[in-house]
Amino acid sequence: MVIKVFVATSSGSIAIRKKQQEVVGFLEANKIDFKEFDIAGDEDNRRWMRENVPGEKKPQNGIPLPPQIFNEEQYCGDFESFFSAKEENIIYSFLGLAPPPGSKVPETTEETSSLPNGELVGGEQSSMEGIDNAEASGNNEVHKEDNEDGDSPESEVKQASCSLAPLLVSILEIHVASEDLLAQRKMLGHQIRLYVLGNDYQCSSIWILLIQKWC
Repeated sequence: MVIKVFVATSSGSIAIRKKQQEVVGFLEANKIDFKEFDIAGDEDNRRWMRENVPGEKKPQNGIPLPPQIFNEEQYCGDFESFFSAKEENIIYSFLGLAPPPGSKVPETTEETSSLPNGELVGGEQSSMEGIDNAEASGNNEVHKEDNEDGDSPESEVKQASCSLAPLLVSILEIHVASEDLLAQRKMLGHQIRLYVLGNDYQCSSIWILLIQKWC
């Protein structure tokens, strides 16, 4: 397929000449095959261009100005459309050509757009769902392991504290049995009570025994 560029080589408008040079220069720099058609010296070219530019693309006076770009018989656009396609890096799509191998093709709007509620569409949504599912599965496994493991550090301290209750009672009965050590007896009981409350062990067996024996 050959790109057709309709130009006016003898145009008196500096703006038109600059636009034509920019289009031609870009096509040459990117080695895109094209052919120039001069409408200034060829009435057939002028007539063909005017007849094949879509009505909605024509100015109010109905006479389109060069440069006008076609892919064979298919209309591509005017300079403004060409410039926008170049800025958006979709020039090959604009010209109706396949991009050369190795060129970077921008993502389509459909692939990167979001739904009104913020959800992603296409492949990105699937990827995000996969990540969320993986995280949820990992969290469930962690909770399951925690539930199965009853030997946590906090539970071990509580169990040890409860199991030491009889031993503490026996030791205190041996060392503070006499009446003359009553002050020491109360002091030890008070210290143990503060220790239990301060560490928030909530071990009822220690508390009950302390109250019955010393407090």
